[in-house]
Formats: sequence, structure tokens, C-alpha cells
Amino acid sequence: MQARHRLTGQADFRRVRRTGTSYSHPLFILVVSASELPAVRLGVSASRSMGTAVRRNRAKRRLREAFRPLMPDLPGGWDLVVVARPALLEADWPALQAAARHLVKRAGLQRSESNLRGERLG
Repeated sequence: MQARHRLTGQADFRRVRRTGTSYSHPLFILVVSASELPAVRLGVSASRSMGTAVRRNRAKRRLREAFRPLMPDLPGGWDLVVVARPALLEADWPALQAAARHLVKRAGLQRSESNLRGERLG
């Protein structure tokens, strides 16, 4: 994921968590907040309750990859924070992709149907 699409600063994470709207799923929580930037940015978080650093990093990699095909179809001007839940590590890949599509749709960020199925463009 390109750097301009990553949410990295602690202050940005706090702002999104404080001012955003959250949507929950058994695998993760999606928090959405408006931004003044033209691009959509994604930040991923996994707490120590997920386990060791290896397990937390694996959870974050899986979440980033699940949201990657959805990012081009999301409208700009939004910051997203995804918080992993422990069930994420045991979930199979299609369930994780379906959860990401479902929460993006619930948040009202769906711009088109074309890429929400996780299909590669081009």
C-alpha cells in the first residue's frame, strides 16, 4: 500500500477513534472519520490482547491485504482505522474479505460494485 494511503501518526489514530463512527464485526472493528485530504487513508491496529508481536503483525498484514482491493473504489476524504480482534487469526481468508466488504458497505463508503468482490482490475 502506498505511503499516501497509510495512516501512521498517533495523533491521527486518536482523532479518528475520537471523532469517527465505528462499525463492528466479530473479526475486527472499522472506525471511519472524515478527512480534509483527497485520498482515503487506512491505519491498522492490533492490541497486545492478540498475543505476541508475531501474531499482532500477522493480523495487521492480513487486514491490510483484505482492504487493498477495496481502496481504489473508496471515495477520497476519509480516514479508516481497523482494529483487529483475536478471532481474526483463526478466520479463513474468504471470511476476512467478506467482513471487509460488509463493513465498507455498512459505513456507506461504497462507490461502485465493481471491485467490492475483491477482483483485480487490469
